[in-house]
Amino acid sequence: MADRSVTGLFLGFLWLGLLAAVATPPLLAISTAPAHAQEEQTVRRGGGILQFLFGRREQRATPVEPDTHRAAKRRSANPGAVAPAEPKPQLVDKLDDARTILVVGDFLAAGLAEGLDEAFAQAPGIRVVARASGSSGFVRDDYYDWPNAIGPIIDEVKPAAVLVMLGSNDRQQLVVDGNRENVRSEAWMKEYGQRATKLADAIRQAGVPLLWVGMPSFKAGAMSADMVALNDVFRTVAEAAGGEFIDIWDGFVDENGAFASVGPDINGQRVRLRNSDGINMSRAGKRKVAFYAERPLNRLLGGAAAPGIASLGPAGAAAAPGVDLADIDRTQPIALADPALDGAEGLLGGTATAHHDDARTPIEQLVRKGIAGGRTGRADDFAAAPVVAAPAVPASVETTATIPAN
Repeated sequence: MADRSVTGLFLGFLWLGLLAAVATPPLLAISTAPAHAQEEQTVRRGGGILQFLFGRREQRATPVEPDTHRAAKRRSANPGAVAPAEPKPQLVDKLDDARTILVVGDFLAAGLAEGLDEAFAQAPGIRVVARASGSSGFVRDDYYDWPNAIGPIIDEVKPAAVLVMLGSNDRQQLVVDGNRENVRSEAWMKEYGQRATKLADAIRQAGVPLLWVGMPSFKAGAMSADMVALNDVFRTVAEAAGGEFIDIWDGFVDENGAFASVGPDINGQRVRLRNSDGINMSRAGKRKVAFYAERPLNRLLGGAAAPGIASLGPAGAAAAPGVDLADIDRTQPIALADPALDGAEGLLGGTATAHHDDARTPIEQLVRKGIAGGRTGRADDFAAAPVVAAPAVPASVETTATIPAN
């Protein structure tokens, strides 16, 4: 009887211990364990009473990768990541007679001037002067009248070329004969073209080359549509005045022709070209606009755009340091009838030798005397008498074959 009592008491205590063991660990884990211990216990927990009694091999939680490493991997794998901005080139001192580029227009023209400053930073023969009015345009001529203001500016600056970039502020009603006309209406477009023509004519009358830079696309679709119409006006006006229209549209849209705030810079690296407002240009965007204007400017200014020049000629020709243009040997144009290509048989600067009139090679005979040479009997012996083929037998003539008798 006593043994049964002891056995029952033992089983009772064992049962209570099992219940306590099952209930206690989760409470302790929740109340006292820190965050990283809770994660580890979550991995180890499971299996119920059998797991508590017999245990199991511990499982180690996989270490968590630091957020900084994961963010770096995401940036490297992201094809849309933008490259960091390159340092600005060091400006060099400009020559006293450096050719001046005058940039006029609105706030985009001011950005164009900044891009040109960077483009010609290493060119002593070119100086960029910006005369931009950020809120100006052709519509509000009461605020700033560009056709009447450009003449005195040209007289003061005496530029070698004028770049115009206007239109971003002109999406407003325009007063025509006392009536307010909506943007891009027939009367609006006609009056707008006349005002742009006045500016182009004023620059032409000053005798200065005109380069008209077109508008880029903008984030707002309606604004981009208006800029397309204005670019058509600017192209017509610039070409009619003898100037050149510089189209930059493709540089600020994606492959589908839609507005792009991020795109390739002048080196092909993906950079941010526009600010978050979708209107203003970033530093890389300003440099890209200037990139479109560099080629026509280099064509107009010639050697003045070369880096490291020491002086400029009267017509803008540049001379490298220590080089006299008068000492440069110039070769004559090559005549196609001259087999020797230079009229002599010696190298430039070498001792001249007597020129033989006798044609020695088949090529010389062909060029000088028109004689087609060739070895006798070969297919290229065009001097030989032509071979006359035997006359063909007419089809109407019947031939009779004689068969010998057996």
